[in-house]
Amino acid sequence: MTDIEKIEWDPKYSVDIEEIDTHQKKMFDLFNQLIDMKQSKMEPKDCINMISEINEYSKLYFSSEEKYLKRKGYPDFSDHAKAHRQFARSSISLRREISEDIENLTDDVIEELRNWLIHHILHLDVLYVPFLRINKYIEESKKKN
Repeated sequence: MTDIEKIEWDPKYSVDIEEIDTHQKKMFDLFNQLIDMKQSKMEPKDCINMISEINEYSKLYFSSEEKYLKRKGYPDFSDHAKAHRQFARSSISLRREISEDIENLTDDVIEELRNWLIHHILHLDVLYVPFLRINKYIEESKKKN
């Protein structure tokens, strides 16, 4: 069995919104806790609870991001929000599967969910950063005039 690599937050994940960056860091921390639990063979109920916590926190994280993007008029908002629902479905499904049998909580499953988050940040979240920077520039320019 190979150890699952933990996620260390790095400035490359930043979206230049402190609240969202803080949510990312918390999600990474939750995944790292799950990885620790899995590797130390914690009680199944503890792992199930951690998956639930990841799912619940992802709702807060994604809803905060979505409110921000919607308020700024992000043009790809719908597709971005749809990707968030995909994560929620996956984590809910995982929780159900491990409730039935803890052996369903494999390293591969954890890595897949963790990698989804990393991929989402690096390939989808990064797309809204330039839009928000331009939006901020326009807002600041209007205040000056």
